[in-house]
Amino acid sequence: MTEARYYYGTGRRKTSVARVRLYPGTGDIVINGKPLNEYCSRESDRQLILRPLRAAEMADKFSVIVKVFGGGVSGQAGAISHGISRALTEADPNLRETLRRAGLLTRDPRAKERKKPGLKRARKAPQYTKR
Repeated sequence: MTEARYYYGTGRRKTSVARVRLYPGTGDIVINGKPLNEYCSRESDRQLILRPLRAAEMADKFSVIVKVFGGGVSGQAGAISHGISRALTEADPNLRETLRRAGLLTRDPRAKERKKPGLKRARKAPQYTKR
């Protein structure tokens, strides 16, 4: 890719972190060196990734290059979506309200709860026996 101006955004979800670059282009999406259809096998994840571009009506105006690591498939898709949203607001600050209303700029704080001592999992206690 040429040394064109790009817009940067970092997206996070659970333990995934996505570093997103938006280049003025044709709408190609490359994630960790692979095209979108090759990287994401589930249609729901592809829709989640494309949601910010569709909400901003910029799906064919930017090419997206993403480096994502950590977490699982759904967490990575959420992180990429968050990163694209942030990069779009950097590209055009007027889109901020549109993306905010669609709920795409808010970082989803939900993550796995830690295991507590004396319990089997985060909240599951050992079975109580009376005798």
